Amino acid sequence: MFDQFGASFEFAGQDFALAPSRALYWAEERALIVADLHLEKASWFAERGQMLPPYDSRETLSRVADALRATGARRVLCLGDNFHDSHGPARLEPHAAGMLDALMRATDWVWITGNHDTKDTSVEAQGLPELTVRGIALRHEARPGETGLELSGHYHPKFAVTARGRRVSRPCAVASERRLILPAFGALTGGMNAADPAILGALQPARAIDALVPAAGKLARFALWRSA
Repeated sequence: MFDQFGASFEFAGQDFALAPSRALYWAEERALIVADLHLEKASWFAERGQMLPPYDSRETLSRVADALRATGARRVLCLGDNFHDSHGPARLEPHAAGMLDALMRATDWVWITGNHDTKDTSVEAQGLPELTVRGIALRHEARPGETGLELSGHYHPKFAVTARGRRVSRPCAVASERRLILPAFGALTGGMNAADPAILGALQPARAIDALVPAAGKLARFALWRSA
């Protein structure tokens, strides 16, 4: 089940798998890790006159459910920017609200707060600024100058290559020796170039920084930065 879910790799002495769906599975913890769900982003835009189909939350939560079935994970760790804004939980339509409630009842669901989140809503009232598991700090945004083990989100990294005259862009993770930034999981999330100075700077100090792109059950590594 683990091998069928995504591309497996070792990080911090633990076994992980990164799926094309942008979810990370942590085998030893039986935990699914997702970053930047940005639930109810479409309805946020709709309130401002940009009419997008209001089903992004359904799609995102359905993909969480698929990843749980594929892995058998018992725990879900959400690394912040869970809703697109503080009023997002109140805008969840009944179907999506029922999906979220069912998922939270079926798993040990942990909200970590991000810059788009608030602890004033009932859904995220138990949100944590960060969580440390097996010596790995899980937080929304990479901490400047961090030298410990860390998993984070926030930057929505994507890696682009040109092949046969076409430019192809894919969500990716970005990794240094001890730190890992996850791709955005939400159905309606954009992306930042994985080699952007903001991402490379966020992972310093480092000796090497790579983009990790899951494809066909394997993990492709692309060098983004190397120390002199």
